Amino acid sequence: MSELGSRPEDQQKIYQRWAPVYDRVYRGLLSDGHRKLAALAAAAGTDILEVGVGTGLTLRHYPSRCRVTGIDISEHMIARAREKVRRETLQHISALEVMDAHALRFADRSFDAVCLPFVITLIPEPERALDECARVLRPGGEIILASKLGDGAGLQGAIEAAVAPLVRHIGWSSAFRIHRILAWAERRGDFSAAEILPVFPNGFFKIVRLKQRGLSA
Repeated sequence: MSELGSRPEDQQKIYQRWAPVYDRVYRGLLSDGHRKLAALAAAAGTDILEVGVGTGLTLRHYPSRCRVTGIDISEHMIARAREKVRRETLQHISALEVMDAHALRFADRSFDAVCLPFVITLIPEPERALDECARVLRPGGEIILASKLGDGAGLQGAIEAAVAPLVRHIGWSSAFRIHRILAWAERRGDFSAAEILPVFPNGFFKIVRLKQRGLSA
């Protein structure tokens, strides 16, 4: 799920190259976001779906009482995540599957929380993927996103736009705006932005909690 290539075969090639070095590059940089994301998801409920699980850097942070399913478009990333689960004996991980975020193979209302750790800016059609996350979410559940999310305002917004072509090559989009996610929630009408949290380093990354309004079963 990358802006470097929207075709599945292009994405597989990109992540095949990234898989062996991903942990070394991102473990320390993203660890604060991973810990907070997992804690917020666990607070929302025990059945959790992680979209864009990658090599499984977030998996160790979920409490053992949770039942976590992880998906990723890359079979190479999933292979690394499965090895991590075996090596660290992470018994709370229910399944790790290769799957497209645009077409989740889960029944409606399957999860209490859906997490997207540092992946929303890489998905070719983020609103379509968020619709799928909403479909598999139980009433009253939460979609929780962590990413580099700017607001486009002032000098910081100008810098984000200027460096967008550069950071795209390391898998981020500095030009992806928070208001795009909030606009999606507003259009749907059944989600509200419960919280926007800054995370390390110094708020460069953010976590957005979208809470689904309770619906009749």
